Amino acid sequence: MSDDQLSFTNPQIHRLRRLLGRRSARSEEGAFVIEGPGLIAEAVSAGWEFEGQYVAPNGSPVEGAGPVRFLADGVLERVATTENPQPNLAVARIAEQSIPQASASSFLLVAERLADPGNLGTILRSAEAAGCAGVVLTSGSVDPWNPKSIRASAGAVFHVPWAVGSLDQVKASGWRLLGTSSHQGAPYTEMDVTQPLAIVVGNEASGLADDAGVDAWITIPHQGRAESLNVAMAATVICFDLARRGMKSARSSGGR
Repeated sequence: MSDDQLSFTNPQIHRLRRLLGRRSARSEEGAFVIEGPGLIAEAVSAGWEFEGQYVAPNGSPVEGAGPVRFLADGVLERVATTENPQPNLAVARIAEQSIPQASASSFLLVAERLADPGNLGTILRSAEAAGCAGVVLTSGSVDPWNPKSIRASAGAVFHVPWAVGSLDQVKASGWRLLGTSSHQGAPYTEMDVTQPLAIVVGNEASGLADDAGVDAWITIPHQGRAESLNVAMAATVICFDLARRGMKSARSSGGR
């Protein structure tokens, strides 16, 4: 090992492990780790601020991702969260974002106490693809900087505006809240798209409470034995129906 390569015992490596493994560490330090050159490049293109990047012996630095430090052999495999890790890690700063203000012909997604990082990543990916104005996570929802959330979003987490807030705060920003339900409400195809809409999806296990405080309820009619759709799939169906009916994002393209 050369003197300029970081060993597993280096304090910087210990910090990478904390940021990858603990939500509390990410929150306290205001930073998170991106794994893989493709996702790092997505964050660079979206204008995120980087502290620096760490490159395994078989990798190459990503332009724009900050100062480069090289890892000794075998270090990446002991730090990364995937079985066959790509040779790049980068530390980026968490940027605080606010709930988007409602505007005509736009829609928002709200995740109420969402628990699964894979579901959140899929929701962010669908939200970007359908032109959603943003995603709001209520208190108690999964961390968007969980490594699995970042991977499942395929980089959408860097491009879709998102914020943490309550349903009351979303409503105060001018959005009409439509709660999704497996057992009540009008079919989603009958939504009134003449006003800004916030589609609220609930926790995977319990859904939305009947007293959630939404303005109206919608449902996705379905057949078969399933009691309900997966929350990420339900959000995707509704997002693309809104996009088909002319609802669009009020945000500028290609950035936060």
